[in-house]
Parts: sequence; C-alpha cells; structure tokens
Amino acid sequence: MDYLYWIIIILLFVVAFVGLIYPIIPSVVFLLAGFVLYGVFYSFEPFNLLFWSVQALFVILLFGADYIANIIGVKKYGGSKAGVWGSTIGLLIGPFIIPVIGIIIGPFAGAFLAELIINRRKIKEAAKIGFGSVIGFISSVVTKAVIQIVMVVYFFVTI
Repeated sequence: MDYLYWIIIILLFVVAFVGLIYPIIPSVVFLLAGFVLYGVFYSFEPFNLLFWSVQALFVILLFGADYIANIIGVKKYGGSKAGVWGSTIGLLIGPFIIPVIGIIIGPFAGAFLAELIINRRKIKEAAKIGFGSVIGFISSVVTKAVIQIVMVVYFFVTI
C-alpha cells in the first residue's frame, strides 16, 4: 500500500509542476494536497508550526512572483493595466486554443491586442509590450518552479 500512497503524493506534485505551464491548474492546491495526504496516509507528526509557516511563506511568494513578474514584464516595456489584463487573459486562454505554443502566444497576443485596441498604441509599440509580457511570464515560471522545488525539497527533508 505504501507504493500506492507515494504514487498519489508524487502525482500531486507532478500536477503542481504542470500548473507552471497551464496556469489554470492551481499548483499550490496540488502541492498542499500532497503534504496533507502524506499526513493522512502516514503521520502529521513531522509537520510542526515551523513547517506550515515556511510553506505558507512560500505560497505567498508563489502568488507574489506570478503577479509581480507579469506586471514588471508588461510595464518595463511601456504597457498599461490593459496590457497586464490582456496578458493574463491570454495566458489563461492561449494554451487551450493552441496547445503547447499557446503558452507563449497567449500572453503576447493578449497584451498586444489590449494595448492596440484599448490604448490605441502603434503596432510596433504594442508588439514590444507583448514581448515584455512573454518575458514576464517566462521569468514568473522560472521563479515559481524554483519556489515549488524548494517547497517539495523542504517537505522531503522534514519527513
């Protein structure tokens, strides 16, 4: 039965990392579910206040990294709130319209179209902002991947 328990826990962690590419998947929920299921299957004893406090801090960092990287990416290249919203919407929709490459095209197209339509930017300027949204997304994914790896490593060190 141990193998089945570990397969479930590891699958939850894997799905959390898939959530880096498909933002519609709530990575944090799957990571925390893995921790809780370990407690249910084995024991909550290793999970003291320090463990949950550290994990809560990482959860806050995950949300912050996502939000801040997107804003910085769009704003650094001259984008507005419309560009940030467009990028976010494109990020959520893109992978479902064009699997795999939609994760890059979605934020670009969202920011590009938002700046073009709402703020009436020139095509070249809107494209630059769209590029910034892609840079923001990629930096967000890298940052969140590092944080999630640290969370999982801390989990294994704790148990």
